[in-house]
Amino acid sequence: MKDTVESFQTPDGRTIGGVMMEMKHITLRFGGVVAIKDISFDIREGEIRAIIGPNGAGKSSMLNVISGFYHPQEGEVWFHGSRRPSMKPFQVARQGIARTFQNIALFEGMSVLDNVMTGRLTQMKTGMMAQAIWWGKAEKEETENREKVEKVIDFLEIQHIRKTPVGRLPYGLKKRVELARALAAEPKLLLLDEPMAGMNVEEKEDMSRFILDVNDEFGTTIALIEHDMGVVMDLSDRVVVMDYGKKIGDGSPDEVRNNQDVIDAYLGVAHD
Repeated sequence: MKDTVESFQTPDGRTIGGVMMEMKHITLRFGGVVAIKDISFDIREGEIRAIIGPNGAGKSSMLNVISGFYHPQEGEVWFHGSRRPSMKPFQVARQGIARTFQNIALFEGMSVLDNVMTGRLTQMKTGMMAQAIWWGKAEKEETENREKVEKVIDFLEIQHIRKTPVGRLPYGLKKRVELARALAAEPKLLLLDEPMAGMNVEEKEDMSRFILDVNDEFGTTIALIEHDMGVVMDLSDRVVVMDYGKKIGDGSPDEVRNNQDVIDAYLGVAHD
């Protein structure tokens, strides 16, 4: 299935491609609790797509559906024009979808370099025995993977901590290392779950710059959840808004900013 509109221009003149992923009438339940109710939206090639909403809106649940951690009871996920069957997270990762987590999920006792190297696991073709012997194809593969990882480390300006155990790093740098690990997988679609949560102003500025650079220089499509509305409005090409598991807005940052349902949801006055 191909989208009828292959590309369009954003108000700032950037060209966004055709539909990469489409969520069709997604409903997700946990027992009697409906976390997501009949939500549809798409993510287009090359864009930065924000998913926002008050706490408990279902944003992280939606990201977990995209990445294969949750499987909706109703609806379909389409990726590159084909309906995606029920998949496990590692299978989704092999399709070219990588993510970071709301709560940092790194190996604290391992160095930055080794943590980022784990992002290459989906790219490794040789078996465990060959890797243990580290000879022939396995040696060549690891050398190539390490070169790609070093480029990511240079890109995110964390060369000075590459041998430092992650557990010794401040929070903001841990977030950057987690981004590096996701980028090491060379994703087509990068999912960022609150990449700036808990950061100070300077750290947010750095992370915003890196997100824009990843999108611009690598051409990576990005979908992110973020509570800082200033960041969302500055970074995003399009925004989808959730509240209590429902979609209440979808459009450009300006359209969403002026949507009365969105305003009411954030002010807490539209919850009957």
